[in-house]
Amino acid sequence: MLAEQYMGVAVFAIIALLIPTLFFFLSRYFRADKHDPRGETTYECGEVPIGEAQIQFHFQYYMYAIIFVAFDLVTVFILLWALVFADISDLGKIYMLMFLGILLAGVGYALKKEEIIWI
Repeated sequence: MLAEQYMGVAVFAIIALLIPTLFFFLSRYFRADKHDPRGETTYECGEVPIGEAQIQFHFQYYMYAIIFVAFDLVTVFILLWALVFADISDLGKIYMLMFLGILLAGVGYALKKEEIIWI
């Protein structure tokens, strides 16, 4: 019975692992030129790089990406929790409130820091 419930997830996981692997090996097999010098250069819209073509990103962009991923995952957890809220035991509701409390503490800490006030 458990296998029937998770068969869709298992098939999806297998397909998700097989397709990138398959295309990786097929791209190596069907490539006309095995060594392309353009693949070793910095990508700048197809143009040949001039000078030291190294782009330096500010830490703020990485922090923004990390916070986005964290909130994206939290959204998934909260939506799943909201769908089964009536069926969850009291202990489950307490754990979820603890999770939200830790999340809010992290957001409060992030907003107090001056480096990421742009959020």
